[in-house]
Amino acid sequence: MIKFGPSGNGENFYAVGNKHTEEAAEYCKNLGLDCFEYSFGRGILLSESKAEAIGQAFHDAGVELSVHAPYFINFANPEDEAAQKSYNYVLNSAKYLKLLGGKRIVFHPAAQGKALREDAVRLTSDRLKILRDYIYLNGYEDFYFCPETMGKLAQIGTLEEVIEFCKIDKVFIPAIDFGHINAREGGSLKTVEDYKSRLEYMISELGYERVKHFHVHFSKIMYGGKGEIKHLTFEDTQYGPEFEPLASALKELNLEPYIVSESAGTQDIDALEMKRIYGSVDI
Repeated sequence: MIKFGPSGNGENFYAVGNKHTEEAAEYCKNLGLDCFEYSFGRGILLSESKAEAIGQAFHDAGVELSVHAPYFINFANPEDEAAQKSYNYVLNSAKYLKLLGGKRIVFHPAAQGKALREDAVRLTSDRLKILRDYIYLNGYEDFYFCPETMGKLAQIGTLEEVIEFCKIDKVFIPAIDFGHINAREGGSLKTVEDYKSRLEYMISELGYERVKHFHVHFSKIMYGGKGEIKHLTFEDTQYGPEFEPLASALKELNLEPYIVSESAGTQDIDALEMKRIYGSVDI
């Protein structure tokens, strides 16, 4: 079943008097949302008991949780010590995901740095094979680890690169940020066919079953010559992408992803708008 929800708590969550993430469970449920992404972007800053309390609240509300691993991850860093920190960021995220009762971990694969792109991509792939081994050694193979498409040209994470990373093992499924793709490609996502071509490519490379419930980030994003500049809201009319053609493409291909809004401050409202749009689209 397709799911819609926010990344973290939006401005309206606090405006109506909420203060704690446990309250986001009932808040999302009452809005009619289905999922919620907890960000460890700046590091894992909550206690194990707090994670269990948040997980229980979301379990009781019937709202599914995912997590975003710390932004510091860079599997293309040439230093082995730095790579070990990246492994630990992902594995610690998995530890807390288990406490939260979720199933999905999104992570940024790498930055190109001073290396040739093909060398950085190759090193990232080699490191993800080591990560796969750590995942199995620690008993986390029932989770989905989701390398994300990235919005800046200097980041590793084109659609094609992410799909190749996911071929390493079934524990990896793609996190496709359509705002990032659109920003990276200078506004490339406009029509239903623009989306369908990407989705059909994913299916041809990974198979329908692995793609059916893939992970999605969606927001409008300002971009320039180097790609992504900043996240916007659905109120923006200058930059894309628009969600309606993606909704049509998903329905045409019978895909039911986990869709997370990363709008700037209106992520809950825009997640609900995506759910409304999806429900209104006929194919």
